[in-house]
Amino acid sequence: MAALANLSRGLKIFLAVDLVLLLGLLVAVVVVLGGGSGDGGAGATPSAPASQAATGGATDDGTSGATSDTATSFASPTGNIACTMSPDGVTCTIANKQYDVPASAGCTGTTGHTIVLNEADGVTTPCVEGPAPAPASADTPVLEYGQTQTVGPYTCTSGSDGMSCVVDETGDGFRVATAALTTLP
Repeated sequence: MAALANLSRGLKIFLAVDLVLLLGLLVAVVVVLGGGSGDGGAGATPSAPASQAATGGATDDGTSGATSDTATSFASPTGNIACTMSPDGVTCTIANKQYDVPASAGCTGTTGHTIVLNEADGVTTPCVEGPAPAPASADTPVLEYGQTQTVGPYTCTSGSDGMSCVVDETGDGFRVATAALTTLP
């Protein structure tokens, strides 16, 4: 525990974000390989595209009605943006970006590659030590353009203009794309 006390605040935040992403990935692996909630799950239908594993399938109007209280992870169709959602918040990373986010005081790392949304703090871009995140791996479920994913009070929507994630009740959130990070509403 003493070693943890010697780490910088930015590194602690980076480690916490990594832990959330790893937990989300672990949950996604368990759901996919374990068959989900007993309804056959994604593991029972190998012909289902990865996007259906992330979104629960599309409705007739091309959007998804996927709602969950379980953590889930997914990526944009390009793989440049990867997100993990839980009832506690949303964390998205973007591998390649063309925008700048002002660094917080004392930040010696980078800001803007990781975006966090939760009801308590709103949208934040923590200072992260180390290299920029890599694009999502090929086995990460894809949230296709026009599809949505809801976990707890949060909804993310994938679009050709980026990934938008909001708190359902307020509409507060963000849209992240290669060109820009925008705070919503």
